[in-house]
Amino acid sequence: MTPQPSAENAAPPLGEVGRITGVFIDPKKAFTDIAARPRNWFVPLILLILAALAFTYTYTTRVGWEGYIRKTMENSSRAQNVPADQLETQIQTGAKIAPIFGYVGSLVFIPIAALAIGGVLLLTGKMMGAGESLNFKKMFTISAYAMLPGLISSIMAIIVMFTKNPDEFNLQNPLIFNLGALMEPPPNSGKFLYSLATSIDLFSFWTILLLATGISVAARKLPFSKAIVAVVLPWAIYVLIKSAWAGAFS
Repeated sequence: MTPQPSAENAAPPLGEVGRITGVFIDPKKAFTDIAARPRNWFVPLILLILAALAFTYTYTTRVGWEGYIRKTMENSSRAQNVPADQLETQIQTGAKIAPIFGYVGSLVFIPIAALAIGGVLLLTGKMMGAGESLNFKKMFTISAYAMLPGLISSIMAIIVMFTKNPDEFNLQNPLIFNLGALMEPPPNSGKFLYSLATSIDLFSFWTILLLATGISVAARKLPFSKAIVAVVLPWAIYVLIKSAWAGAFS
């Protein structure tokens, strides 16, 4: 007897437009297709890189880096012992090289983030009982598509830059969809608490839900409830480490 195809393989494949729009309007259908056919992972990554490059360019030309570098360095405990003329030189140098780091970071960090997320979640998924149906190729592709809320946040941040006084734009917290928006930025609030609060973010939760959806459809043995735990646990550890680092060294 000829074996019957599974439901996900019997469904017609989605095109890239269908996948990308599906991530936002019908995630389960989109990630079922992504898990069944883990290809074209570069498409969401290219979109995210272009959005990040556009954000960096807009910030450089519209707001400028000097104010951010100056405030960051003046609020640093390490700057207290630096002579004023040397501090000013460092600020001006930092303002010149910051855009370069922004552009290079956009090109490098986004693919690395997708690789890291895919690898970590593959490990936690296996530990939660995902079984052999979950592999790195699937998890990497799922991670790339699940990061697409970052495309929306970048576009919204660019819009905010054009509608807000440039001097009032907060590079560390450009949108108001997190708890950090309710707090005064450092030094008026603790760096650890501020970093922690900015991580409690609508777009982070959106990405977490997309990742959990992707894992649960890719690993049939793993229900959505366990998939959420598999995603939230490493995210919480990352947030705590990031916040502790901000409190101790920034």
